[in-house]
Amino acid sequence: MTALKASEVERFLKRPDLEAGVLLVYGPDAGLVREAAQRLIRHYGGSDPGAMNLVTLDGSEVDADPGRLAVEARTVPLFGDRRVVRVRGVGKSAVLPVTDLLDDPAGAVVVLEAGNLAPRDPMRAAVEASRHGRALPCYPDTDESLTRLIAEWLGDAGISADPDVAPALREQLGNDREVTRRELEKLAFFAAETGTLTRADVLTLCADNAALVIDEILDAMGTGHSARLEAALDRALAATVSSQQLITMALAHFSMLRRWRTEVDRGRSVRDVLEGTRPRPHFSRRGALEQQLRLWSDSALAAALERLQLASADSRKRYALNETIMRRAFLAIAMMAAER
Repeated sequence: MTALKASEVERFLKRPDLEAGVLLVYGPDAGLVREAAQRLIRHYGGSDPGAMNLVTLDGSEVDADPGRLAVEARTVPLFGDRRVVRVRGVGKSAVLPVTDLLDDPAGAVVVLEAGNLAPRDPMRAAVEASRHGRALPCYPDTDESLTRLIAEWLGDAGISADPDVAPALREQLGNDREVTRRELEKLAFFAAETGTLTRADVLTLCADNAALVIDEILDAMGTGHSARLEAALDRALAATVSSQQLITMALAHFSMLRRWRTEVDRGRSVRDVLEGTRPRPHFSRRGALEQQLRLWSDSALAAALERLQLASADSRKRYALNETIMRRAFLAIAMMAAER
């Protein structure tokens, strides 16, 4: 009986221990399922997708004719190579032919792709119970697996990266392996000429730039940097972020600062307050947020919020002047921070 753990899948993909039989790749991460299946196909069938020994079927084709799976697997290749059959989106109708192939694979390799399967699923149970079967669970990336993937990718691509590149990538990449691969390929193409990568490159190419510039606005306002605030406002408005949206984000930011300030006033350290926040602030903002919590008192934050609420109401009444109203309010709050 062979039931691979998720942590053992990568090792198996690098060196499969099955000469013939059924490989069931399953899990909630569809991108990782496809990637694992493709690696198996390259190992057993070569890199040519049009090779005569490789057959690809959709699950719907097997549903319509379950016997076709066994027929394709047992067809002798013209040139004597190993027969490789891939089934995308395999369904329950394939359980019987798969069970038959597990008893006698006839020298063929069958790669099945499926969604998340419970331990008692008939297909998964049959594959795991057979000496001619291997079941490969594919679950979303964790911080550990993502860190490992980034390190391997940097090494394989021959890219020299600044120390803060990996943390920045972890923050920006999600837990869908296919999306992660596309983002890494984009970065590899960008760094192909220089062979280097910086955190700024990662944020420029992978991050939500509108969200980044809003963070710049909030932090510049909260720390009293008027020139930086004006430059960030120009970029946000050029990116079609509305004045009303910026005021709403500023209200949320200063409300959050006031909640945190209350905890600090009760005796918690600034660092502990930020560390206990969920979701945790991006590491690149930690310094600016710590500075803001030390600069602003509860009464000053209350005054800033009142100014923003008045600006919000006024900008709705005088829509043609909403940008001017927003800029004046933000600049006034930045000056409040600079004076503290």
